[in-house]
Amino acid sequence: MKKIIIGFISTTVIILIVYSFAQEFEYIGADKCKICHKSEKRGAQYTKWEERRHSKSFQVLSQDIAQPKAQQAGVENPAESPECLKCHAPLYADAPDFKEEGVSCEVCHSPGSEYKSLMIMKDHEKSVINGLIEYKNQEDIKQQCLTCHNNLHGISFDFDAAWNKVKHYRPDK
Repeated sequence: MKKIIIGFISTTVIILIVYSFAQEFEYIGADKCKICHKSEKRGAQYTKWEERRHSKSFQVLSQDIAQPKAQQAGVENPAESPECLKCHAPLYADAPDFKEEGVSCEVCHSPGSEYKSLMIMKDHEKSVINGLIEYKNQEDIKQQCLTCHNNLHGISFDFDAAWNKVKHYRPDK
């Protein structure tokens, strides 16, 4: 009986230790990313995003241009349809407060709650350990893009041309 109780207590302690070290990544929104990623010195990633279609992808669902495509897909209100939101506002389900950001930083780079601090972001390895998605090569980036840009609405996707418009490396990397 003692062995069973000790085994139960040991298992419980191990589960509690593992659970306490498990990280729960949360979305923080593009405004938090902007704090560090707006300056030219760091690559002006936020500014580049803000100027491009990804930052406006949710708003387009409420424009006249969306209605014919929505009707064709059998969707009444594209701004509320999961079918449309999954690409135009991919955070709509997990972080509804940020759906109006459209395709923002965390859509591609993952929730930033644990890697957002400057101390962590200065160390790429620590950033990855804390949830930052690292793309090893262009093919990995392309596969991420193709989760939405898969010729939907009859629009072909030229990855190389698209990537040249949205890439946002740090100047010193």
